[in-house]
Amino acid sequence: MAKFTYVVQDNEGIHARPAGMLAKEAKALEGVKITIAGNGKTADATRLMAIMAMGIKKGMEVEVTVEGENEEAAAAKMEEFFKANL
Repeated sequence: MAKFTYVVQDNEGIHARPAGMLAKEAKALEGVKITIAGNGKTADATRLMAIMAMGIKKGMEVEVTVEGENEEAAAAKMEEFFKANL
């Protein structure tokens, strides 16, 4: 299992557009399960509505967990995505 934490920088938090991009990115990484935890909630990173329902706002910390094949590489890709988009 690979994990990292990230403090959301997007002024709107994780709203529809970045949540959609996140779900698409997570779906593209085959062989791993990606989970996001924050604001007292947990969601599968491939589920757009579940991500939006978390209510993550700017300045909140999320913890991303990656499990499965090549989890270290997948976690690095997800961390890169978060830094570039959220």
